Amino acid sequence: MINIDYKKIINLYEDNHLLVVVKPQGLACCPDISNSPNLLDLMKKYLIEKYNKPGDAYLGLVHRLDQPTGGVMMYAKSSKAAARLAKNLKEREIEKKYFAVCEGIPKRNKATLKNALSKDTNKNEVYCVPIATEGAKMAELEYKVIATKDDLSLLEIHLITGRSHQARVQLANIGCPIWGDQKYGKAIGHDDLALWATELSFPHPISKDLMRFKVFPPTEVFPWSEFSTQININLGI
Repeated sequence: MINIDYKKIINLYEDNHLLVVVKPQGLACCPDISNSPNLLDLMKKYLIEKYNKPGDAYLGLVHRLDQPTGGVMMYAKSSKAAARLAKNLKEREIEKKYFAVCEGIPKRNKATLKNALSKDTNKNEVYCVPIATEGAKMAELEYKVIATKDDLSLLEIHLITGRSHQARVQLANIGCPIWGDQKYGKAIGHDDLALWATELSFPHPISKDLMRFKVFPPTEVFPWSEFSTQININLGI
């Protein structure tokens, strides 16, 4: 958990319908039972102060990022935009790509992972389970190994579905947990999870124009620093 002022949040794009920002690692994307600071409330405060709004400001949650994950995050500034984006999400018209640094090297350089996942809400943990397990939901992602160094691998991940903790659980299931993952990996004392929402593409809810945003992970810090050249090449910003 981190405490941060909204003025330090990087604003990538804003119009009457959308707000796209960079979510810091360690900050929840929306309110939860802990009542800790979260990005949704921070950006509501930003809207209230910027536009001198009386009372509350509307800001709709369209998709989620785990608290330890940083990167590009989108919110809807109107209920109309929120409804259309929710439809886009359901119909898989919103594309999300991530970078991850994993401990270990995947056996296959490129693959699609499909798993049935079950969540223990009391522990806030997700498990790969047999497909016939009651309440289990299918999760699917594609990954590609971009580079390796020693026992670390840089992966580009394309989420097909958007299940809770999906990439973390599925990669740990193939023996390559994400570096810094204290819940599903071997991390001890690591502060940051090496999982970053690096690209978000979607049709604008009103104009239908294709919107695409790309954001670098913190390449100045380990383990991202081990792959800064490959990240620059693949992002091509």
